[in-house]
Amino acid sequence: MVNLSELNPYILCSICNGYFIDATTITECLHTFCKSCIVKHFYYSNRCPRCNIIVHQTQPLYNIRLDRQLQDIVYKLVEKLEQNEKKRILSFYKERGLDVPRPVVPQPQPLPVGKVGRPKKALTAVFRMPPELDLSLLLEFIGAEDGTGKFKPLEKKFVRVSGDATIRHVEMFLRKKMDLDTACQVDIICGDHLLEHYQTLREIRNAIGSTAMQDGLLVLHYGLVLSHVSLT
Repeated sequence: MVNLSELNPYILCSICNGYFIDATTITECLHTFCKSCIVKHFYYSNRCPRCNIIVHQTQPLYNIRLDRQLQDIVYKLVEKLEQNEKKRILSFYKERGLDVPRPVVPQPQPLPVGKVGRPKKALTAVFRMPPELDLSLLLEFIGAEDGTGKFKPLEKKFVRVSGDATIRHVEMFLRKKMDLDTACQVDIICGDHLLEHYQTLREIRNAIGSTAMQDGLLVLHYGLVLSHVSLT
């Protein structure tokens, strides 16, 4: 018998301090976290939460991989963890009236008529976009007010992000990339709608529809306004 407390340092997520759920490892430093924890962390930072190494300059989600073997070990070590997680997922979808997604089972490809032997392995792309990055943005600049000061232009206006990201995350991205002063207000617009910080990109795409899309991209316009602060 092995005392579970002795293994905890190896099977606990250092972000949420819980047992790994969908254990996900950073390929640059091999530190592991819950998938949801590390994805949320990368909304705000491109560094590993444990060793502070830069995971990727612009897209840290490219350098993470699910560790299914480690997750299987955790489920075997921690009693009822897997069952409780499945119940939690089922409850999440039921409360929102959504269909529970089923795992995709690959179907074997039949051999052509008259051909015998081992079927050839299908060619697949070397690189696949992580499923977490399910939405593409086109960020268009609509000008700045006089007196907003100097700022760096955005080098890349095409960004691949998670649909769960909010307008607040987009603003933080713009502030960091353009090196904006805190006194500079960032307004983000989609179509004719001034967007709120709490709105997610997926909600915006679904609500505004095709008028907000351009060649499969969600188009967001951003402008800069100097916040006037009175000193008393």
